Amino acid sequence: MVEIGISTFVETTPDAQTGEVISHAQRLREVVEEIILADQVGLDVFGVGEHHREDFAASSPAMVLAAAAPQTKRIRLTSAVTVLSSADPVRVFQDFATLDAISNGRAEIMAGRGSFIESFPLFGYDLNDYDELFEEKLELLLKIRSSEKVTWRGKHRPAIQNLGIYPRPVQDPLPVWIGSGGNTQSVIRAGLLGLPLVLAIIGGRPVQFAPLVELYKRAAIQAGHDPRKLSVASHSHGFVDWNTEAAADKFFPPTQQVMNVLGRERGWGHYDRSSFDAARSFEGALYVGDPETVAAKIIHLRKQVGVTRFMLHVPVGTMPHDQVMQAIRLLGSEVAPRVREEVAKWEATQ
Repeated sequence: MVEIGISTFVETTPDAQTGEVISHAQRLREVVEEIILADQVGLDVFGVGEHHREDFAASSPAMVLAAAAPQTKRIRLTSAVTVLSSADPVRVFQDFATLDAISNGRAEIMAGRGSFIESFPLFGYDLNDYDELFEEKLELLLKIRSSEKVTWRGKHRPAIQNLGIYPRPVQDPLPVWIGSGGNTQSVIRAGLLGLPLVLAIIGGRPVQFAPLVELYKRAAIQAGHDPRKLSVASHSHGFVDWNTEAAADKFFPPTQQVMNVLGRERGWGHYDRSSFDAARSFEGALYVGDPETVAAKIIHLRKQVGVTRFMLHVPVGTMPHDQVMQAIRLLGSEVAPRVREEVAKWEATQ
């Protein structure tokens, strides 16, 4: 089995060609249309990331997903990620339980520590507590998930003494995934807790993540969980068009712009077309091309790394809305059927 979907950070970066900046309001309305289309073309999941900076419009993924929920029928709706370290787990649970009710049982939380740090000073948290915050808040979130009334005490949030937390979700339990950039401790933590894992595979060779998946499964077995019941997802940059070179030519300019802005912030080297083209090779981490090319790479990822969910992150940077809609349409109508058919055949032989 393999689920296929989309993730987005709802970018409002300057257009790489014109320099024009789309308003937050317009981009948020566009992403609701993208979620509705993803449902219509048969995709399995749509994820919206949380950020607190000018070039990303979605500071509240649950709100964005709730806007699309009544207009969709079967697609699962998840954060990608919720920055749990700087959030209140009570409020996170309430928001996603509300989304679960509106969508009739299709909400998920993808909890992560966050690779962007703007939310920490915004909500009054110290980056020196980065790891401790996540561990404590994840513990509370899981406690709320398992019990209607909660008693809890920690270091970074006021204690809760036998208080009810509502609404309760349709799903019991409400799915909570752990998002990881490939940190071994986060992978082990997810396995020990028996929680599904999402790996951000956005660089290098995806096959290099296979040992992390094995580590995750070993940790799950050690803690008494059945690894066959645990899901592993990939969040990977990419773009689908009818023609591979056209796809690359459309996707490169906004990708380059974003990667170089982030690169200046984080000390990365300059991102150029040769880096981009190397990453879209068969063994690379970019899923850019025509439906056959993208499908072949997803099938390879399923077989070699063991992912059971693939999320194509599109766009990276600002792209015309019609191009993003076309990529979603092709992923659902052309790529997903190829992948599902081939993976089903392969799994039948395992």
